[in-house]
Amino acid sequence: MSDSKDPQDELAGSEQPFVQHLMELRDRLVYAFIGLAVCMAALAIWPGPGGLIDLIAVPIKAHMPPDAKLIAVGVFSPFFVPLKVLAMAALLMSLPWWMYQLWAFVAPGLYSHEKRFAVPLIVLGSALAYIGIGFVQFFVLDKMFGFIQKFTPASVAATPDIASYVEAILSLYLAFGLAFQVPIVVVLLVKMGLVTIQKLKDFRGYFIVLAFVVAAVVTPPDVISQLALAVPMCLLYEMGIWGARWFVKKPAEEEEGESAA
Repeated sequence: MSDSKDPQDELAGSEQPFVQHLMELRDRLVYAFIGLAVCMAALAIWPGPGGLIDLIAVPIKAHMPPDAKLIAVGVFSPFFVPLKVLAMAALLMSLPWWMYQLWAFVAPGLYSHEKRFAVPLIVLGSALAYIGIGFVQFFVLDKMFGFIQKFTPASVAATPDIASYVEAILSLYLAFGLAFQVPIVVVLLVKMGLVTIQKLKDFRGYFIVLAFVVAAVVTPPDVISQLALAVPMCLLYEMGIWGARWFVKKPAEEEEGESAA
């Protein structure tokens, strides 16, 4: 049995022991958490936990009486809630750094054409996550609370608990941040050969139904937030089909060019 290496395989001979992979993974996680700690320290200095709470409270305070404030029912809520918001804001701030550490870990095992394919997806995935969270903060929450406020009786004072409010909006941030990754998932499915572009087109009607089902499950029971999630998901699905056509066609053309050369 010959042990000669394929001269065309650029990864031949680059295999590493499993323990070395674990050490590399440990180092990347350490770097990622250091970046998270730096972001937490920076946000703790400015704008501070209180400033972050004021920022995320803007959408609901716009629909409350001028002198009304969010309340803290739990004994430890005034301490743990700002700390939770600070950690989540630091995680979002350090997301590109986390994505870079992931990229640095897997890059040695990728071919050149795979690296060219992965980098745009990582950048696009981070950007889509930020867009989804910004869409929640600056559009969805304002419309949602405005819709809910219309059903609040005049004799009822709407003074939500800060802990439940933060939990609700963080779940929306997570839901929209993940939902906005639909184009990335579609492109990866096509790139890995699990589905074809034609099958994605044929599945379009089922995906629309699926998008509205997901929106009904993960969002509050109001029409505004459900439509705000389902409609972008459908548009992003179409964006994924277009992106898959482009990402799959371009590497094929590059391979043909290399073969001709």
